[in-house]
Order: sequence, then C-alpha cells, then structure tokens
Amino acid sequence: MSPDQRRQASAREPLERPRTSSRRGRPGYDRETLVRVCVEVFNHRGYEATSMGVLAQELGISKSAIYHHVNSKEEILDAALTHSLSELERVVAEAEALHTPAVVELETIIRESVNVLTRSLPYVTLLLRLRGNSELETAALARRREITRRIAALIGQAQADGDLRGDIDARTASRLAMGMVNSIVDWYRPERADSSAPVADAVVHLLLSGLRSNDR
Repeated sequence: MSPDQRRQASAREPLERPRTSSRRGRPGYDRETLVRVCVEVFNHRGYEATSMGVLAQELGISKSAIYHHVNSKEEILDAALTHSLSELERVVAEAEALHTPAVVELETIIRESVNVLTRSLPYVTLLLRLRGNSELETAALARRREITRRIAALIGQAQADGDLRGDIDARTASRLAMGMVNSIVDWYRPERADSSAPVADAVVHLLLSGLRSNDR
C-alpha cells in the first residue's frame, strides 16, 4: 500500500485518543489543549475536510464551547502554525546568536530542528502539509522558505570556509537537507522511539558526513 493509500485509509478510521470528558459544554479543555486536539484531527482528516461540527464531535463538546476559546477554524490553524514556526525560528535565532563558524551553526540548526519536530510532531506535521490555500497558509509557507534560505546561506558560507565540499549547489543541498528532516513526520512515532539512538544525531551524521570536505 502506497503512503497516499495509507493516509486515505487512516482518514476513514475514527481518531483514537482519550476523551477529556463526554459531557456537553466545556469538559475541562483549556485553549492550548483544545488547539492540540484539533491539530490531531486536522492531521487525521485534513484541514480543508474538517468542519467545526467534526471538531466538536471529536472533542466531545458543543460547537459553542469551541467558540468559547476561538473565533474560527482558521484561528485554530493560526495558533498551530504559530506554535511550530515560532519554535523553528527560535532555533535559527539562537544558533545565529552563538557566533560560531557556519558549519557549526548549520549543525546546530539541523539538530535542534529535528528536536523541535520530534517534540512538536503534530504541529510540524500540519505545517508541512500546507498547500497555500489561504493567505494564512501562504504566509506560513513564506516563513518556512526563509528557514531553508538561511540553511542554504550557511552551506554556501561553510563551502567558502572549506568546511563543506564545494561541488554541490548550496540551494540544492539545503532542500535535500530539509527534505530529510521533514520526512521524519512520515515515520517517526514517539511511543516507538529508541531513546538510546536520538534521531537528531543520526540526521546530523548522515547529512554532514556527505557534505563535509575531504580535506577536513
């Protein structure tokens, strides 16, 4: 079965997760928890295909109870994208603030980006599935591209420094690097993760061992 077929089959299955409560009204959800559960539903069913009625059913509350916390489905999406993008942008900003050589900054960003992904898997999964169908989504995609451009710039600088091989286009290398990082959402499951083999270490080793200059 192809990945697309598995996703389609999964979307037809009921979302299995513990309910906070089966009471109508507001059964103990705060805004953060409500957004998190809605993100899971969006990933399971698709954002476009999920109505507020479906969210109410999955949450076990009334639609009016959802509106107690948010004004619209788009506001939920905005909160989720802000969560993931803010974490990723923080990684880039903190790595830049260290004022290390470009190759070290690159390694830091890749490692911490993987850690963000595995820590905030549902939120980053939703971000990576965007198609630019609204102004909100288009803006989020633009912020993602800025991160990829920063990685390309770092690869180019590290090549100029002689730390990375110079026979690979920096933009191509950045897209390949982020492609490897982003693919983690398709297979990583926290409950099955081997704590003795951190994913970030494996990604950094594979990426940089292929990019490092033979002279280093």
